[in-house]
Amino acid sequence: IRERGLEKVEKRAGRAAGAGLIHSYVHNGRIGVLVDLRAETDFVVKSDPFRHLVHELAMQIAASAPADIEELLRQPYIKDESKTVKDVINEAIAKVGENIAVNQFSRMEV
Repeated sequence: IRERGLEKVEKRAGRAAGAGLIHSYVHNGRIGVLVDLRAETDFVVKSDPFRHLVHELAMQIAASAPADIEELLRQPYIKDESKTVKDVINEAIAKVGENIAVNQFSRMEV
């Protein structure tokens, strides 16, 4: 089942992800994150798996302060270090059946 899910991820990789959601996260009033996460349709953007993913990515960015999207995707996932952030995104792609991409993010700390 996992292999079939990964095959679906590869097929969807080239598709345009035009719909999106901007999510904000503030940790202890000292670290703020904005994440722009994209999918192919508004239907998926409004789904629970997508909203959960964007929140998890915001917490990841708050905790690990990646310099750019490529570094973020290579990082070990904070809740399961046996996975990378890219693996977590691929799992979400397999669930929702659409391409998902981090478009941009911003992190601020005082």
